[in-house]
Amino acid sequence: MALSDPIKVGLLCSQSCSTALLEMSQWRGSVLAMEEINERGGVAGRELVAVHYDACSDPATFRELAERLIIKDNVNVIFGGYTSSSRKAMLPVVEKHNRLLIYSQQYEGFEYSDNIIYSGASPNQNGVPLADFMTEAFGARVYMVGSSYVYPYECNRTMRELLSQHPEGAILGERYLDLEASRDQFAAVVEDIRREAPDWIFSTVIGETVPYLYEAYREAGFDPATMPIASLNTSETEISAMKIGVAAGHFTAAPYFQSVDTPENRAALHRHQARFGEQQPVDMNWESAYYQMHMYARAFELAGSDEIGKIMPHLLGAEFAAPQGRVRIDPVNHHMALYPRVGRANADGQFSILRESKLAVPPDPYMTGQTLGNWVTNLSTRGN
Repeated sequence: MALSDPIKVGLLCSQSCSTALLEMSQWRGSVLAMEEINERGGVAGRELVAVHYDACSDPATFRELAERLIIKDNVNVIFGGYTSSSRKAMLPVVEKHNRLLIYSQQYEGFEYSDNIIYSGASPNQNGVPLADFMTEAFGARVYMVGSSYVYPYECNRTMRELLSQHPEGAILGERYLDLEASRDQFAAVVEDIRREAPDWIFSTVIGETVPYLYEAYREAGFDPATMPIASLNTSETEISAMKIGVAAGHFTAAPYFQSVDTPENRAALHRHQARFGEQQPVDMNWESAYYQMHMYARAFELAGSDEIGKIMPHLLGAEFAAPQGRVRIDPVNHHMALYPRVGRANADGQFSILRESKLAVPPDPYMTGQTLGNWVTNLSTRGN
């Protein structure tokens, strides 16, 4: 390969099906960063070029396309995957071929691979701050609603253990719906929530069904001032798909919101709006994909290659001035030091930040440093 040849990176971001809305946000973050890198001369004078496939929000397709990127397209590094199911489908592929997957999405934790960089929040960086804030502000009697796959099940397990530390902690209901569930199914869940009357609702609903929960909540006449929805993944992008004002008053914990006030965020937002339009929101998925592409490019320049054995020493321990603040890749567990924040959605579809860390919090993906007590919960449970 000539030193002037383009550098190909794989992008697996679904353009269709249940998680397309969020995965295209990841795509925009990656593409914006690549364009910025190319405008300043590329990587060591070489242009970055994306090889992008639509995985149709299907784990089996993610696995198949990851194999295709490696074998047919000769790609060393793949960016993409939104659901944990898609990540777990790609994991054995990148391990078999000794390639690198950069997973730009918060997730449930409890995983490690030599072949993955985990760019989103670990559970100690979003679940713990959310539980602390919500129990202080509203109480600890909670109803859980999630999509039916690994991420919601595991996040609810962690949240259950956090709530078990509260003297009044109780799970009043736990319901899981298909990624393609109907509006009527969410209306039925909301009626069960009415009967149970929790202090707050913990949502791990993802993808195109997120608006269904919030809209059913509003149609039921509930008040977020007394019984709000709290989430780890409801972002500006999902809110943009809802009717105006539907999400106002509800809470999300994340390292990044569009409203973060840093010079890096203001600059990145300006370039994003010029490229994709002022009405196109950004979110936590966009931000992690954006900064991770920049970190990859910098590591490539230092290594002279993106072969995993050469680039990893320059990625592990690396830091970058991201829109959320200065982030760092932990060299031991491959997760990120990030800035936990809790935000309340407002009428403009943005988040008013109520709590935030002034320092980057190290990742603890296995929750080893958290005071969680015994993993066998004493909370009362009901539902399916």
